[in-house]
Amino acid sequence: MRDISHKQITLRTAKAVGIIFCSEKSIDLIHSNKLPKGNLFDVAKAAGFLGAKLTPQLLPHCHPVTIDGMDFTFEFLDSRVHSHLFSSDILHRTGVVIQGEAKSIGRTGIEMETLTAVTVAALEIYDMLKPVDSNLEIGHIKLLEKKGGKSDRNRYIERSSTCAVLVCSDSTASGEREDKSGKLICSMLECSNAKVCHYLVVPDDKETIQKQILNWVKEDIQFIFTTGGTGLGPRDNTVSAVKEILERDADGITEAIRSFGQMRTPLAMMSRSVAGSIAKTLIVTLPGSTNGARESLEAILPSVFHARNMLDGEGHGC
Repeated sequence: MRDISHKQITLRTAKAVGIIFCSEKSIDLIHSNKLPKGNLFDVAKAAGFLGAKLTPQLLPHCHPVTIDGMDFTFEFLDSRVHSHLFSSDILHRTGVVIQGEAKSIGRTGIEMETLTAVTVAALEIYDMLKPVDSNLEIGHIKLLEKKGGKSDRNRYIERSSTCAVLVCSDSTASGEREDKSGKLICSMLECSNAKVCHYLVVPDDKETIQKQILNWVKEDIQFIFTTGGTGLGPRDNTVSAVKEILERDADGITEAIRSFGQMRTPLAMMSRSVAGSIAKTLIVTLPGSTNGARESLEAILPSVFHARNMLDGEGHGC
C-alpha cells in the first residue's frame, strides 16, 4: 500500500452514480411495493452502506477510511431529470438510477468507497428483482465528483509564487556543515510551482537575518522561508529576529505545522516557529532538521500560497 502518512487530514467528499436497467413491469412492482422479497430501496441502501465499509477488504491497495457521512438517492430513469448524467441512447430505457454521496475527514479520498457502495446497492436491487425480471442489466457506474484531495488544492498553485530561502546556521555559514534542509525546501517549493528567486546561507545572527529579510521584502518577494534557529538552544536566534520585525502574526500557520509534526514525533512541541507578514510578504520560520523542514512544508503546502491573495486584499475567497 502507498505511504500516505505525509498527506494532510482534510474533508474529502465524493459522488457516484449507476443504473440498473429493468422492465416496465418491474417498475410497476416497485411502485406498488409488491416485490417477492419486500421493500427494495431500504435494503439496497443498507447493502450500499455495507459495501462502502468493506471496500478495504475487497480492494487490496485501498486504505481504510472513516466514513463520516453517506447517503443514497434512488430515482426512476427519466430523460428530463437525468439528461445531465447520461447520453440520449440511455435515457429512452427504463431503470433505476442510484446516486451515492459520502464524506470523510482523513488523508485519502472516499471515492472508492462511494463507487463500491453504488455497485453493491445495484447488485442488491438486481438480487431482489431477479425473481420477476430476466433482463436486468447493471451499468454506467461512474464517479461524478471528488473534492478535498491533491487535485482540489491545485488552485493554490495555478499562478507561480516568488520565494526566497534563508538558511540560518552558524556551522553551515562557516563551512563546517553542509546545508540539507534549505536545499530540500527549495526543491519542495519548486515542485509546488513556486519560483525560488534567492537561496542564501547566513549565521544565526539577529541583525544579519533581519537585514536580509527586509531586503527581500523591499524586492517584493512573496514568500520567505527560513530554516534553522527555531529550537531552544543558546544560538537559536531566528525566531526572535523574525518576530521583532513582523507587522502581522499568522499563528494559524505555525499551529498547523506543530499539529502535523506532533502526530509524527513528540519533539515537534519544542519548535518555536513563527509566521507572519511584512508589507505583502509572508515569512515562515522552519526547523533546521531535514525531517522537520519537510514535514512542516507538507503541513502547509500548497495552501499557504493563498496568503498572497489575502495580502493583496482579495480576502478568503478561493
